[in-house]
Amino acid sequence: MKFKIQSILHASFLIDDLDRSLTFYNEILGLESDTSRPQMDYPGAWLKLGDRQQLHLICLPNPDSAIRPKHGGHDRHVALQIDNIEELKKRLLENKIYFSQSQSRKHVIFFRDPDNNTLELIGDSDS
Repeated sequence: MKFKIQSILHASFLIDDLDRSLTFYNEILGLESDTSRPQMDYPGAWLKLGDRQQLHLICLPNPDSAIRPKHGGHDRHVALQIDNIEELKKRLLENKIYFSQSQSRKHVIFFRDPDNNTLELIGDSDS
């Protein structure tokens, strides 16, 4: 029997403070909350990414070490496509959020959320 994995539907990040994370993801990154998340025995939120994908924020203890590599590309991360990387860079700078440029491509940046989770944002090569 053959099969083919077709796409990623969601990625999950462990967080400490749901309100702080929602401020970051909703207000700074402009992601919309998905209200279809059922009631669970721990706090969290689902955020919409495109038509079918989501980012799940899970408020549970994080078993990871507090020591993370400075450059997010050297750490576990989720990569997301964006239509205007320059506007995102401006928004991050306005909010004093450190980001690093990819070593291989100008239109790729890495940065961390308030809980030290790494995001890679990839813009169009001509943006």
